[in-house]
Amino acid sequence: MHAWSDVVKQLLRDEGGVTSIEYALIASLIAVTVLGAVASLGSSVSDLYQRIATKVAAALA
Repeated sequence: MHAWSDVVKQLLRDEGGVTSIEYALIASLIAVTVLGAVASLGSSVSDLYQRIATKVAAALA
């Protein structure tokens, strides 16, 4: 039984997994922020391209 308590103590002291989880959380937060920015700007850019296409079509007609 003494060996199990040593294994449990060693697992509780091991912080290697914690660091990788923190990096994964930071990466996912950055990804969500980038996706939010792209979604927010996507319609604005689409509207801009549509206005330019309308003006170009009118100028060519």
